Amino acid sequence: MRVSSVRRREVVETYKTSPKDTGSCDVQVALLTERIAGLTEHMKTHPKDYHSRRGLEQMVAQRTRLLTYLRNRDVARYKSLIERLGLRK
Repeated sequence: MRVSSVRRREVVETYKTSPKDTGSCDVQVALLTERIAGLTEHMKTHPKDYHSRRGLEQMVAQRTRLLTYLRNRDVARYKSLIERLGLRK
């Protein structure tokens, strides 16, 4: 579901890589993770909401592509990010 503007600012502050950073891979993945978590809760109560399911699948795929890009560019940053977000094993 939607991430509130306050929560969005908190996520950006936590994951930014430079003082003016709002769109780096780290921030984008963290924001997608927030949206995915909210939509996952929605899907638990509305299992037949197929339109939202498609959006959820698209967000997961986008996050996967961003993580693959980050892994190919900077493995240390990738490992740090997935550990901080609690993704993958």
